[in-house]
Amino acid sequence: MELQGKKVLVVGSGKSGIGAAGLLGKIGALPVIFDSNEKLCATDIKEKAGHIPELEVRIGLIPEEEKKEFVLVVLSPGVPADLPMLEEYRRFSVPIWGEIELAYEFSKGKLIAITGTNGKTTTTALVGEIMNAYFKSVYVVGNIGNPYTDIALDTKEDTVTVAEISSFQLETTHEFKPAVSAILNITPDHLNRHHTMECYVEMKERVAAKQTKEDTCILNYEDAYTRDFGSRCPGSVQYFSSKEELEEGVFLDGEEIVMAKRDALGNRVKQRLLNIHDMNLVGMCNVENVMAAVLICDAMNVPMKIIIKVIKEFKAVEHRIEFVATKKGVDYYNDSKGTNPDAAIQGIRAMNRPTVLIGGGYDKQSEYDAWIEAFEGKVKALVLIGQTKEKIAACARAHGVENIILADTFEEAFQICVSQSVPGDAVLLSPACASWGMFPNYEERGNRFKELVGKIGA
Repeated sequence: MELQGKKVLVVGSGKSGIGAAGLLGKIGALPVIFDSNEKLCATDIKEKAGHIPELEVRIGLIPEEEKKEFVLVVLSPGVPADLPMLEEYRRFSVPIWGEIELAYEFSKGKLIAITGTNGKTTTTALVGEIMNAYFKSVYVVGNIGNPYTDIALDTKEDTVTVAEISSFQLETTHEFKPAVSAILNITPDHLNRHHTMECYVEMKERVAAKQTKEDTCILNYEDAYTRDFGSRCPGSVQYFSSKEELEEGVFLDGEEIVMAKRDALGNRVKQRLLNIHDMNLVGMCNVENVMAAVLICDAMNVPMKIIIKVIKEFKAVEHRIEFVATKKGVDYYNDSKGTNPDAAIQGIRAMNRPTVLIGGGYDKQSEYDAWIEAFEGKVKALVLIGQTKEKIAACARAHGVENIILADTFEEAFQICVSQSVPGDAVLLSPACASWGMFPNYEERGNRFKELVGKIGA
């Protein structure tokens, strides 16, 4: 699309919106950032954006006479695609893109796109490390915290871009086509945004919608949704499995990660890659993340020797079952990125000792039964906070959990955890809920947890 000298509406003034406006400014378009929050200040947004040629900002509403001037609307991931204001642009046949669609349009090289309800950040970070160990020009972008639009114009034909992609971002893709895609798993999440599980699944599948058999899609054989998609996926499918020995793919054999392939003569050949205890990552969720990473990097023709070396050296990403410190004989783990029940299940499964657990937060209309059932006697105290604390407490009592303590603040919850734990225990922040209402994001929640841990005497 030719955008030079044309007005483009960017909806949302966060990092993604500013990244999109920055790209548009560099290609000679005329970006207008719009945010419906009337408490924001246009001058502050301009200062945050830095020097973007011709940037304009609209707060609260867009003048009627200006609406027909836009040739494109670019949505930030946090902006729902079904907003009433967008219907007017659809009636005028104005394209509505997401920030990653805009970035993809102007980027070069090969793209790896990783999605899934859980494990995206760890897998993306690991794949990024492996790519950096082999390729010269590598960028890691997307939902991991670095807007794709920030680097799109810097990419070259030999660039490899590794992108963590959320369902929110996939909602507004059209021609987005990665060379290698991965759907790690699909479990209920963000139903307050997508409304139905069918819609949420459809959004995840869009990561591979434009692929052909020349492209590769990595799927989880143990996930019913992704296994079903494998039969319909337009890309060349490769599976990983934590339970089944696959004819071809990567699977877990006891404590060994194994790859099965066909040689030039069509014979099945098994290669033992590494023992799971040779990794710094803990938990079956991370074993699955590693298996997905192996397939992704193998599809990019990275030598297996390099893949295994980086896996063995890789440390857990911040806020995902992250070991913080041992204080007075108690181990503290930050799993603030466990923002839904399924992610939090992986967090508690990674614990191998009596655990005092902090849960609760913003209500995304999730159900908590499976999470509570995963406690399996490990949780000696459940400390609950936020909007969902009463809902989770009722669910926990129904499943026989007795030591449930409600707290009004995060700091109060932490102090309760300290008082409830003894040497040999673990304290785990794995809330099964978003942070909104108490913190602007899960990173700040996790950082506050780590600050509080740091204040405990050795």
